[in-house]
Amino acid sequence: MPANKNALIRYKTIDNCLRNKYRRWTLEDLVDACCDALYDMEGIRKGVSVRTVQGDIQMMRSDKLGYNAPIEVYDHKYYRYAEEDYSIANMPLSQNDYEVMQEAVDMLRQLEDFDQFSEMTDVVRRLQDKLAISKGNRKPVIHFDSVPDLKGLKLLNPLYNYIVHKQTVRIMYQSFNATEPTEYIFSPYILKEFRNRWFIFGCKVSDHRLYNLALDRIVGVEPHEAPYYENPEFDSENFFDDVIGVSKNLRDTPRRVKFWANAEQSKYIKTKPLHPSQKLKSENPEDGSCVFQIEVCINLEMYSVFMSYGPGVKILYPHYAVSYMKDKLREAASLYDMKV
Repeated sequence: MPANKNALIRYKTIDNCLRNKYRRWTLEDLVDACCDALYDMEGIRKGVSVRTVQGDIQMMRSDKLGYNAPIEVYDHKYYRYAEEDYSIANMPLSQNDYEVMQEAVDMLRQLEDFDQFSEMTDVVRRLQDKLAISKGNRKPVIHFDSVPDLKGLKLLNPLYNYIVHKQTVRIMYQSFNATEPTEYIFSPYILKEFRNRWFIFGCKVSDHRLYNLALDRIVGVEPHEAPYYENPEFDSENFFDDVIGVSKNLRDTPRRVKFWANAEQSKYIKTKPLHPSQKLKSENPEDGSCVFQIEVCINLEMYSVFMSYGPGVKILYPHYAVSYMKDKLREAASLYDMKV
């Protein structure tokens, strides 16, 4: 019998609780934990009943889903795993699970040639590798850059649902420099990932200004009754076309940025452009250096990318960008002159 998403969230929550050997779990504790998980992950306010969690425990104990979880009651009120290292997450795939997942991967592979599904290629490759590991008990041959324990990832699903349903939210946000959280009554528009960090873009209802908030700095989010504000100037499909990273305002306009790269860095920059607008303006046949040009909104992330190339890259234009790089590189160099 297939389990729905909410049931799977409850099973995983119960599993996480019972794996925590430093706390004694009553049935009421497990109910509270399931309620919190469903609210955090799905925005579901309706509570979970004791009877539902009792049914979940019986389902986990049975072999209907293949868990056969060794859940026992001790001292007449507390729940735990009889086997200390048990977890439903450690279960190998059954033959039926493997066949169903393989069929799903095969179906997704048929969509890879369509432009609309081109971004799914990495996901399909990852699933293929996971299935091969489960089936053949071999080591992975593909490694994806990820931060699995990154704070704020559990907010992705509820925020996604708020965006889809055009739901105004109340966000409590605490930046790295703040001592206390700040309240945002916020109309969310789009989620954006940059360098394994997630951001949400939207307008503050009070001033209709666009803000981008890092998910790992959000300390609380919940629906709010204020009317949803939809800014007609915000085009989620094309908003990031002229930017590196995530820092951009509605009024920002792209600038022409020229930069020089030595022979070594030019090879990398030719094969992996800094931005889709990148053009090769000239190439020096004597030393192999090149001059490139991009059209982007200038922000901190752009400067960070240029700094990552060290002495191999130099901004030539605009002049205020040149001055900024000079100042920051002088500051960086001075750190190495200081005695620690």
